[in-house]
Amino acid sequence: MATSISTKVTTRDVSGLSLIAAHSHITGLGLEDNLQPKENAQGLVGQLQARKAAGIVLKMVQAGKIAGRAVLIAGPPSTGKTAIAMGLSQSLGSEVPFTALAASEVYSLEVSKTEALTQAFRKSIGIRIKEETEIIEGEVVEIQIDRSITGGHKQGKLTIKTTDMETIYELGNKMIEGLTKEKVLAGDVISIDKASGKITKLGKSFTRARDYDAMGPETKFVQCPEGELQKRKEVVHTVSLHEIDVINSRQQGFLALFSGDTGEISSEVRDQINTKVAEWKEEGKAEIVPGVLFIDEVHMLDIECFSFINRALEDDFSPIVMMATNRGISKTRGTDYKSPHGMPLDLLDRSIIIHTTTYTGDEIRTILSIRATEEEVELSADALALLTKIGQETSLRYASNLISVAQQIALKKRNSQVELQDIKRAYMLFLDSDRSVQYLEKNSSQYIDDSGRVTIGDKDFKHEASKPETESEAKPEAKPDTESETKPETKPDTEQETANGQPKDEDKMETD
Repeated sequence: MATSISTKVTTRDVSGLSLIAAHSHITGLGLEDNLQPKENAQGLVGQLQARKAAGIVLKMVQAGKIAGRAVLIAGPPSTGKTAIAMGLSQSLGSEVPFTALAASEVYSLEVSKTEALTQAFRKSIGIRIKEETEIIEGEVVEIQIDRSITGGHKQGKLTIKTTDMETIYELGNKMIEGLTKEKVLAGDVISIDKASGKITKLGKSFTRARDYDAMGPETKFVQCPEGELQKRKEVVHTVSLHEIDVINSRQQGFLALFSGDTGEISSEVRDQINTKVAEWKEEGKAEIVPGVLFIDEVHMLDIECFSFINRALEDDFSPIVMMATNRGISKTRGTDYKSPHGMPLDLLDRSIIIHTTTYTGDEIRTILSIRATEEEVELSADALALLTKIGQETSLRYASNLISVAQQIALKKRNSQVELQDIKRAYMLFLDSDRSVQYLEKNSSQYIDDSGRVTIGDKDFKHEASKPETESEAKPEAKPDTESETKPETKPDTEQETANGQPKDEDKMETD
């Protein structure tokens, strides 16, 4: 009897999934107009002095006059250093470039360390290019398209008006296709770029609103334009210096930006671009927008990178460099000496330093409450109190990680709210770093140590890979002595006898 095997495939629609990151709840620095920080605003809690200092940096960046400055945010782990940088990024908006870089990234890229840092610096400098273009803007009165019987060349007329005038334009194939693609109808207010022929539909005219009673709520109504049909309009494009570098250094032009394979860019190309941008600035065609380069875990950079940053900060095209570290007095990578925050003293002297402090119990409670809201988890009052205590005794990161874990435990019991028992269960299932270290010290014999020893059951074992090393260390000492004692006495005589064709003494006796 044949049995049939059936496979059932379950599919899920993930288009509506929204991923929640560690700092997705932060929308700004939470400052008032006079730069006074609020206790709890825009996702940031506490760290009032550090946020006020970051607000002053924000005003420096927005002014666009000061660049080439270094700012260091230093503080213990889990005190909101990266959160303040993210808040600064959100406050700057999309017009000012903000580049975030982990210090260890410079070692994993296919380009050199200095090239990676140069690209990061130039990504953080924006160029606002101003361009004037002629546009035709008005309300469409009538579109008349004559299609040929053979399906060849199309002709048409477009009647367009403002409140002051009305004009008829002859249409060609390109314009007819553009109007058809945008689904332009009579009563629409449109804008036509004369240089490129691009058609933009701005909305429907208020004067004909009564003709569109059946339209949905998403329909946008605008006023009929005033004045002349043809107008000169200033268009502003914002690009980074790095994007201009890539476009001018690769054969495929701007397509290289999408491929991601930028590679090394020669200094000659960058020098020419700097000269051209300076000319545009003098002529009033372009405006330089210094942004922010944020380097997290900056102590991971070595002395070569620090020296390069020192020099790059003095360049004409330099952003404000913001760095973050949680190191105290530690060794600067690539050197044998220790320095504050693991950074060389000359760069530290150039930086203005912002310190963050550990959070209080009330601040930890507020942060955990914000995180629970962000992750759409409902916590009971007792659960939040226990989480706060855990955050004080262990770390804020560990406590915030328990929120989503406890929610899964509650859902397993078909509870929509996370209770005290769920937090206790999650705390017992997942160890924090202190309890993990205690367990490791208590059971250290069961783990393989540096010499390869481990206890399994009642027996002590040693890793076999260590034995050949001791034998190989002993052999090179004994081998040369043995060879030097035996070979020099016998080998030359034997070789000489053989070379002369004379047999050995034993062979002579046999012959006699």
